[in-house]
Amino acid sequence: MEIGIGVLSTCIGLLCTVAGLIIGFFTFSRNRDKDVKSDATESAIIKTKLDNIGQSVDSIRIDFKASDQRWTALSETVIRIDESTKQAHKRIDKIENKGGEI
Repeated sequence: MEIGIGVLSTCIGLLCTVAGLIIGFFTFSRNRDKDVKSDATESAIIKTKLDNIGQSVDSIRIDFKASDQRWTALSETVIRIDESTKQAHKRIDKIENKGGEI
């Protein structure tokens, strides 16, 4: 009987070990799937946010180019006005000089 109890104890121990391994494997497999889904969700969120940031940067770049064009046009207008003002002052000075001689 002692040998039977020893064999029975060994068999029970082996069955518990095998059952533990099987349960551990399924738990690992289940958690791995959850991790993969979680990582995929996080990656999708990050990609969406990066796409939005990229679109915002493109929009800012377009706005900057438009502002740069407006500044360039304004600078050209100021240069023309300055030249026109100088010409007007020269004409006024000529008129004043002629008026003083009369």
